Amino acid sequence: MSQTALVLIDFQNDYFEDGAYPLVGTRQAAAAAGRVLSAFRERGNTVVHVRHASTEADATFFVPGTQGAEINATVRPLDTETVVTKTNINAFLGTELKDFLDAAGVRDVVAVGAMSHMCVDAFVRAAADYGYRVTVLHDAVATRDLDFGGRQVPAQDVHAAFMSALAFAYAQVIAADEYLSVS
Repeated sequence: MSQTALVLIDFQNDYFEDGAYPLVGTRQAAAAAGRVLSAFRERGNTVVHVRHASTEADATFFVPGTQGAEINATVRPLDTETVVTKTNINAFLGTELKDFLDAAGVRDVVAVGAMSHMCVDAFVRAAADYGYRVTVLHDAVATRDLDFGGRQVPAQDVHAAFMSALAFAYAQVIAADEYLSVS
């Protein structure tokens, strides 16, 4: 078994254009992730899908049992693939993710998903802190516009800021097709 795992984070319907909390570029990010997912499946490499389940009473997205909380068809898990359900931003916190990766002999993780500034960022930093070698496929990650101090920050700037921060000390950050050409 490969020592590399693809971890797909929160590619759930609510983050797509018709969902309850749409992001910018989710469809394109999922398409890039889908190409990588196909390659991992063909090679028999480890694949882990992470999905968020909102537990707050007033949650407006990722509500368990809704279509919006389901993983999008573009990257839908196979019955043989592991799905980790989280209730926190960090996919390791309160889940079996680390135990699963360690039991599978994983040393390298490839991260794709949503959102750049939240769950992907938290996963990458935690994975690096746990000693995994991390690669982020920047064009297979989506985010949204943010507001700070009365200023709207476009999604592309949010994404660039977080990818550059992760590339500084936590991960190799490359495009999906570049990853596929060298892996």
